[in-house]
Amino acid sequence: MRRIFLVMALAATAAAHAQKIADPRPFANSITPDDLKKHLYIVAGPGMEGRETATEGQRKAAAYLESQFKLLGLQPGNKGNYQAGFPVYQDSLLSSTIEVNGKQFALATDFFINLGMSHTSTLLSSEVVFAGFSTDSSNNSYKDLNAQGKVVLVMPPASTSGGASTGNRNRFNPFAMLEAVQKKGAAAVLMVQSGFPRRSMPAKGPQHLHAFKNTVLPNTYYISEEVAKAIMGNDYETAKEAGKNGDVQPKTYAANIKLEIKKELNELTSSNVIGYLEGSDKKDEYVFITAHYDHLGKRGDSVIYYGADDDGSGTVSILELAEAFTKAKAAGKGPRRSIVFMAVSGEEKGLWGSEHYSDHPLFPLEKTTVDLNIDMIGRIDPKRKVGDSTNYVYVVGDDKLSSDLRPISEAMNKNYTKLELDYKYNAPKDPERIYYRSDHYNFARKGVPIIFYFNGTHNDYHRPTDTPDKINYKLMAKRAQLIFYTAWEMANRNDMLKRDLPLTEQ
Repeated sequence: MRRIFLVMALAATAAAHAQKIADPRPFANSITPDDLKKHLYIVAGPGMEGRETATEGQRKAAAYLESQFKLLGLQPGNKGNYQAGFPVYQDSLLSSTIEVNGKQFALATDFFINLGMSHTSTLLSSEVVFAGFSTDSSNNSYKDLNAQGKVVLVMPPASTSGGASTGNRNRFNPFAMLEAVQKKGAAAVLMVQSGFPRRSMPAKGPQHLHAFKNTVLPNTYYISEEVAKAIMGNDYETAKEAGKNGDVQPKTYAANIKLEIKKELNELTSSNVIGYLEGSDKKDEYVFITAHYDHLGKRGDSVIYYGADDDGSGTVSILELAEAFTKAKAAGKGPRRSIVFMAVSGEEKGLWGSEHYSDHPLFPLEKTTVDLNIDMIGRIDPKRKVGDSTNYVYVVGDDKLSSDLRPISEAMNKNYTKLELDYKYNAPKDPERIYYRSDHYNFARKGVPIIFYFNGTHNDYHRPTDTPDKINYKLMAKRAQLIFYTAWEMANRNDMLKRDLPLTEQ
């Protein structure tokens, strides 16, 4: 009797699960062009000011997404909160000075600095070491140069300094130069550049995610020829001429030089917006659906980078996908696994929001079966010359990490949406490196299987003209429905996705 009872109980449980996953189409059909359009004209409207990370526009967009998650009845994903904040840092310049033998040179008129790669310091030196045009391995004379604790002056090729032949251009790499002078122990670097005077020096530097750096480079000053002449005298013109033949010898110049930078570090805040729908018998396992809601902000008071396709399209698709799944749950049809809907910020800065989440996960990554990431699904790629470009989507990463990904993706597409699945960006030597350029990668690097949905770039990519009126809402809805069906299967299948393929390192 006990055995019969157990069999009957298991059968009833299986029947209940089968009933939950019976027919996803009525819920997928709730993802409509009109609803996507309604949301996108808000998210990518002028009121959101381009949604740049750590700005008022981004905070407005986050508040809108939070309000929609609440209306849908999603649970807050961060310990009772819908927003999960993370710090963002930005430098402000207080002052900067170059003085050579008592003569002061003006910022923007005669020099400028890279605030993000500089640190507060005052340096007084009586010598400057001229290191020539290049600091790579082909410059044999530099190998024996004594730069320890010295101010080093470098003169790039003619294309940037006006002083050398273009034949030297391929030998000059400013980042390799900084690494080389760092290894030589340089205290600071002066790099001659053209284009002075400049209109201004920005008072604030670029934002950055990490306040503490593994490596502190020597301060680099980009200087005019007038500053170089104040140090080298008549030798400057001689060195320029010698550089045309690659015959430049390092030399140390006596010069009383003062280099000063004063800046302050400001801590800002950005946030990811996270809501989740609790599953049933597998609620402690998770399907993630992600998109980034930040974009490039605005320039001045009038130019707004609306970011309708990038990535307003993915952001509002999350809202429609969340609505479809909440309707399914209200009808008693799923999901078995919990589904986490996460809109991240900082993607345009360098995948910051997803990096912060993957390093500080709120749901166990080992229990996260997949991340389905949506970044640009509202337009058509004008460069695509094969197949039907009114009925396709680029699918990226489905051949990595899990052998379950592609069979599920293709089966859902075959059964329901019948889009052309284009695997162009799965090519191992993809020159655009698309696999590494959106938020799914921060899940992938932690071993979580991913699929990334993408329509390709277009002429409005990262321009103020990426506006909601240019979106193909019908195609966008169909792409979002494919993601819904794929997530549906992954949320309701018996097993988590296998992790049986190696991670492709960046």
